[in-house]
Amino acid sequence: MATPSTKPKLSTSARRTALLGAMFLMATSAIGPGFITQTTEFTVRIGASFAFAIVVSILVDIAVQLNVWRIIGVSGLRAQELGNKVLPGAGWALAVLVFIGGIVFNIGNIAGTGLGMNAMIGIDPKIGGAISAAVAILVFLSKRAGMALDKIVVLLGAIMILLMLYVAIVAAPPVGEALKNAVLPEQIDFLIITTLIGGTVGGYITYAGAHRMLDSGATGIENVGDISKSSILGVIVTGIMRVLLFLAVLGVVAGGAVLVTDNKAAEAFGIAAGEIGMRSFGIILWAAALTSVIGAAYTSVSFITKSTTPERTRNLITVAFIAVCTVIYLLLGQAPQTLLIFAGAFNGLILPFGLAILLYAAWRRKDLLHGYAYPKWLLLIGVATWLLTLFLGWNSLAGLAKLWA
Repeated sequence: MATPSTKPKLSTSARRTALLGAMFLMATSAIGPGFITQTTEFTVRIGASFAFAIVVSILVDIAVQLNVWRIIGVSGLRAQELGNKVLPGAGWALAVLVFIGGIVFNIGNIAGTGLGMNAMIGIDPKIGGAISAAVAILVFLSKRAGMALDKIVVLLGAIMILLMLYVAIVAAPPVGEALKNAVLPEQIDFLIITTLIGGTVGGYITYAGAHRMLDSGATGIENVGDISKSSILGVIVTGIMRVLLFLAVLGVVAGGAVLVTDNKAAEAFGIAAGEIGMRSFGIILWAAALTSVIGAAYTSVSFITKSTTPERTRNLITVAFIAVCTVIYLLLGQAPQTLLIFAGAFNGLILPFGLAILLYAAWRRKDLLHGYAYPKWLLLIGVATWLLTLFLGWNSLAGLAKLWA
């Protein structure tokens, strides 16, 4: 029988705060520089039909996170701890995959904060990246780091959504056409759909919210309802952000503008709202990248530490993780594109591997879930989603093959 969590019981308000922080950590971890670039590129490529891809990806993301949050939340064990109990060594293999991907992506996230500060106030991207990394480090050096983490991701998440809403309204997109294509798309691109899924529930992002929930103590069978609700809301927050960005870019493209620069998102914001739009883009990119730095660092370190590791020790390791990624970025001067492709391919492999471990625990290891009878309907949804992640993983292997070629 698995040992129940020794975390102290939380009051109702404290539990809600903890779950809100976990929800936003998951959502903002998914909303990074790559998220903004992908959404813009795909909107330019297929226009209003992109609405259908967004809807499908949100439904798949909900299926994944419903299972991941519930299994981890009820068991009181991190993904790698569950993995080692299901199959000795499997958890550490998962931890290595997540940690390697986390390092590479965090270099890219820090690069994104630098570009965001450059667009926001015009300073050198390297200096902006270093300042942003220092902000992330201060969060984890705080005496109440957990509360600081929860507050900053919620605050930055809210700022991103409000600014994106403003630009989306100003861009005056054809909302009716978008709604029609959400159900009856004029064009379906499965590669775009799989890319979106991998970008929002791939790699460390899959476990960011669930592990934060675990560390906060809002776990156990008695919290199943709140756990499930928070996992769905986290995906919806990510979805809202993607829909607003999609509508902002769609409004610009539908109005006849042709986006030709390398930074199409910034160009679209500038066309939609002028100087205010450009500055808003800088703030959104910076906030998206900073929260991804925090989420990637927090989650990656949660995979190489134990539940019993003192919080202060874990925070110091997280600080070192961010510092190392920052030094690598400053030495390289940019995000290492080849390594980002490599880490992206790793993400595609992490999703089916980790999900298989968790679903097996729910199916055959009731002892790890403290006797909890896992809903069969949720397990079936999880298995169906897992089969889809195998397809994503196969695509990732093809990406690795191209990289080595």
